[in-house]
Amino acid sequence: MSILNDLVSQIENATLRDKIAAEVDRLAKQKKFGLVFEEHMPECTPLYDIPVKVGSLVAKRAGEVNDVYKVLGIKDGIAECYHKESKEIVAIPVADLVSIAEFGEPIYPYLQPLDSVENAPDSDLWHTLIQADNYHALQLLEYLYAGKVDCIYIDPPYNTGARDWKYNNDYVDSSDAYRHSKWLSMMQKRLKLAKKLLNPSDSVLIVTIDEKEYLHLGCLLEEMFSEAKMQMVSSVINPKGSARDGFSRSDEYLFMVMMGECQPERLPLSNEWSSSAIVSNQETTSSAPKKVEAGWTSMMRRGTGSLRVDSPNLYYPIYVNPKTKVIEKIGVAIPSGFDKADDIEGLIQVLPYRQNGAQGRWQVSAPELANRIEQAYSSSVLGKQK
Repeated sequence: MSILNDLVSQIENATLRDKIAAEVDRLAKQKKFGLVFEEHMPECTPLYDIPVKVGSLVAKRAGEVNDVYKVLGIKDGIAECYHKESKEIVAIPVADLVSIAEFGEPIYPYLQPLDSVENAPDSDLWHTLIQADNYHALQLLEYLYAGKVDCIYIDPPYNTGARDWKYNNDYVDSSDAYRHSKWLSMMQKRLKLAKKLLNPSDSVLIVTIDEKEYLHLGCLLEEMFSEAKMQMVSSVINPKGSARDGFSRSDEYLFMVMMGECQPERLPLSNEWSSSAIVSNQETTSSAPKKVEAGWTSMMRRGTGSLRVDSPNLYYPIYVNPKTKVIEKIGVAIPSGFDKADDIEGLIQVLPYRQNGAQGRWQVSAPELANRIEQAYSSSVLGKQK
């Protein structure tokens, strides 16, 4: 812009120079620095409870929700529909249509009670679980709680490229050239509502994310909450680590957006919160360092792929001495069709049974477990005795 200003200053006609300078100044203020992303087709929402009638905006129940028609007339259960894109007029059975609302249209969400549970009748605390599109839930809360909310915690889709979320009812996967742009469009609309709910004098917005979108999310939050204090911290979600392109990643990220006087408060935690070390109970003085021992790592596989059928070779017995609490022997994978291995006198056979009784699997193979024990790793054997 400095070059343009220099060139404008060389214009001899004062009136023309002032007009061009004013226009350059106007354009300069419109120039966007930082995060730039595309505007996409407005999100549409199916309204299954709203009857289809003349004048309604509709979509085919089995089609795309953003493929919009307008109902011109209805006769004998058949709707005469005007397609907004192709301008064609087609006949569609009313039963095959659903009313829709385009993003930004004035719709009035409401809460329909489905069930309730009461476990503390003498307490004045209450909670409400709202099952809805997050945009409509936030829009509903705005009527009563604008500027009154102390904390909002958001766990959005991470946009991994593995069809983990939808935009306009279409899955967004890694082949979509506008994957990041659609994600930002979706997030921006909802964060605008979240900001209206937060107490500007003392509140916090917490957003979880991983490496796929943390850079984009950080820029978006900085632009939308420029008046707030913002910090990103790591959260260890898997001490054992998850494979990521040759690396093992154990954490994700949390953005803390602190409004007004909000600030973190230090909270003392006991040793049980430590994921990798245990401080011994021996007496220590303020000047003497505390003794730290190796931590315990669960042998049970949790989450996805945690069943025996997922990794049959990781369903094997571990034999423990009940008196010494020491692993005495590690068996081999139990063949399909057998629930347990042969018992060994004086030892307890431990198998990776899940709490619901299903056959699970161990985290590591039998040779790897033996290797870790030899290297003095501490391993807690969590399973069911058989």
